[in-house]
Amino acid sequence: MYTAATESLIKQAREIKEEELQRFCGRIFKLLHSKDVSGDTVDSLQRLNLIVSATKYATELPSDLVLKLQTVLRSSSCPEQLQVLSSSILRDSFPPSVHSLCSDLSPDSRTFSHVASVVLAQAGSQEDVMPLCHHLLKSLDSRLSDGQISRHALPLLSKMITVYPEILTDDQVNVVSRKLVDWLRYASMQQGASMSSGGFFSGPRTRQPAPLTEVDGVVTGDFFTVLCVGQSYTEDQWMNMYTFSMIKSWLLTYDTDGTTNTESALLIKAQGIHSQHQDDRSEVDSSVTSMVSATSSSTRLLPPKERLREKAFEYCQRLIEQSDRKALKKTDTKLQKACIVESVSILDVICGEDPSYVYRAFPCIKALYGRLNGDLTYSRALLPIAQFYLNHSEIAAVDSEAVFCQLFSHCPAEQFNEPMLAFQFVQFCLLNASVLQERVTNYRQSFPNLLKFLAWNSSGLIAEFVELLPSLIAPDTAIELLHTILDLPCLAAALDLQQRSACYQAPDRPAWDQQGAKVAACLDAFRQPSCRGLFLYILRPEAGTGDTIDRLKMLHEILADMAESPRVVRCAQVVPVLLHVYFNTVTQKADEKMLNQLLLVLLERSSLLYDIKTFNVEVQKVFSTHLQALCKLHPPLIVDQSREILELASSPANIYSKEDFYTHVVWVIGEYLSVSYDPRCTVERITSFFECLEAVLFEITQVRQSASPPSFSPRLVTVLMTTLAKLATRSQDLIPRVSLCLSKMRPFARSAPVMTCYSEEDTEEIITRAHELINLLKLPNVAQFVLAPSAGGDGPRWHRDTNASLPQGMKAVSGLLHRHSSSLPT
Repeated sequence: MYTAATESLIKQAREIKEEELQRFCGRIFKLLHSKDVSGDTVDSLQRLNLIVSATKYATELPSDLVLKLQTVLRSSSCPEQLQVLSSSILRDSFPPSVHSLCSDLSPDSRTFSHVASVVLAQAGSQEDVMPLCHHLLKSLDSRLSDGQISRHALPLLSKMITVYPEILTDDQVNVVSRKLVDWLRYASMQQGASMSSGGFFSGPRTRQPAPLTEVDGVVTGDFFTVLCVGQSYTEDQWMNMYTFSMIKSWLLTYDTDGTTNTESALLIKAQGIHSQHQDDRSEVDSSVTSMVSATSSSTRLLPPKERLREKAFEYCQRLIEQSDRKALKKTDTKLQKACIVESVSILDVICGEDPSYVYRAFPCIKALYGRLNGDLTYSRALLPIAQFYLNHSEIAAVDSEAVFCQLFSHCPAEQFNEPMLAFQFVQFCLLNASVLQERVTNYRQSFPNLLKFLAWNSSGLIAEFVELLPSLIAPDTAIELLHTILDLPCLAAALDLQQRSACYQAPDRPAWDQQGAKVAACLDAFRQPSCRGLFLYILRPEAGTGDTIDRLKMLHEILADMAESPRVVRCAQVVPVLLHVYFNTVTQKADEKMLNQLLLVLLERSSLLYDIKTFNVEVQKVFSTHLQALCKLHPPLIVDQSREILELASSPANIYSKEDFYTHVVWVIGEYLSVSYDPRCTVERITSFFECLEAVLFEITQVRQSASPPSFSPRLVTVLMTTLAKLATRSQDLIPRVSLCLSKMRPFARSAPVMTCYSEEDTEEIITRAHELINLLKLPNVAQFVLAPSAGGDGPRWHRDTNASLPQGMKAVSGLLHRHSSSLPT
């Protein structure tokens, strides 16, 4: 995240000793008392700022230095650089400076702004910021000659109400709402005065104010907005911009109180009849009206908060109208896009507070969507439009299906490589997950597209997708989603190739070769018609074309050269996390049919994964964990999928490719292949599983002088032995066979190849386990009781209640084993 040099500086700042810090603070105290501000003073303050901000805890500074920093902060004659550094240091230091700074607030706008930032950062309660609040409200009403303090006051007020929304009384909210209306709707229409040279023989003179223009250069005919262009701006125009920046948070914090939506609508209607000429002075000043202004009626009779909502509504409509103009400058085009996003969001808030606005807003929103739809440069603007449709389409009886089809099909597929869009898109889905599941039919079907955001931006979106994934799981697509998660690294590789293929045309072979021989080979395959179907499937936009593909192994071979790509490796690291979330969610609502399908996927995909370093091992660990959970949840799965399980368990090759998963398969066979779980567990079925595992154990434990050391763990051997013993207790005709097999474990454990590979503790564990099982099997009824307890054997009663049979049984077995210890084989 940081460079090595930066990391070193931060480490030094965190590890500074207390004595050294005190000496350094004393040096700074002396420097601040000098009359001249030297570079050494600034450097020392910057170092102190790094020290206090390097940890999350407030750093205690000497009280005399804190007082001196407060003096510097409150002195309007000090250089601003010193004020900024003092403010930053005080925010992260101790003791707090709230009460001393609030005792005498400066009228200077710059100084007040720096002081307020410290007060807001250190305030512990609403009472601590009360003096600051009163000063802010007073400054909003003042008419100082410089007019600057109000410009600083609005951002501070916005931050204050975010933290302490109840700090303002109803009367104060009304006062501020009236001021916001004036600034928002009635700013002057002329540019600010600017000084110009009067020529060589004359002094400077003030130019006559010029009219404002639209972004396309046309003279502005309606009221001022943030999209009006000028060389300089008046103070009320600046306040207009600040008001627009905070109006959304203000409306969300202080919605309508006292006046109902119906009363508001009646007031608006009455005003239109009453008079269109009795508005205040500012509205009379506007001589030319646009479509927005012409349709808006006088709102003087509305309460202040209702009136603010009305003016904010008009303001946003005008911004949307202005955004349709062709900007002369690229920066203005970006500003138009930002204004669309903010305006639609504010309209959404207004309509949420007063549904009567929905019918007035929808024609504007529909026209805006029609204009932006299909233009990829406006993709981020489609999100607030979709939010508006989601919140209000039912009230207005408007069909929103086309909006969401466009949103979920085109945006992720074509702009998955835009990080900001990806984050905002996923946040939109998270915010509305429950509503999207109920009302948007293609939401859950679009997970192949949504996962493209994660495949390309895996490290930045993993936390969001962990939260989002449960909402994407549906019964009809759950299995396909599991396959898609497992194929996520393949998707990352395919997206990478898609991007490279779009940048480098086929005839441009030198450009291909610059990507490296491996990537060039993958690009060749990406453009081969024979591989087109594979890539079309992995890059599909929506679910429903099949759970997976038959030629998945071929796709892995094609993408083998991309397995070391940093993007693919990072994507592979998030798959185990998503798998845990998936299984924890799906097992809560899966029926018997789905549980069988899930088990089949585990068995199939355990050997069909993209070959990435450590990826297969990590995924198989997840499979092992949830294989146990699935079988515990529904033990008859062992019989239902007996053919597939036998096929996997009978192959010793699976031990070497996926030992952990194979070990867990053997364990669940021994644990759940019992008539107490499923009456279909006949003697014949148990015998077939026994013979399969007996053959595997015999093959891997053969003692040959030429044999190589075993590449499997002792744990696998002990699990195989225990499972065979469990199966033998359920079909006692098998006890002699398993006893013979167990008797061969000592020669195996003491053989030279095994001794060179296993530790002494490992070999002793194998021998001890074999001896214990042999002695248990001499008493078949006791062995069955110990190795295959009833299903309720893991309940607390069996271990806490001394009258229960399990504790007594364990005591009896211990005594038998001790009594017959002399009969253990040597």
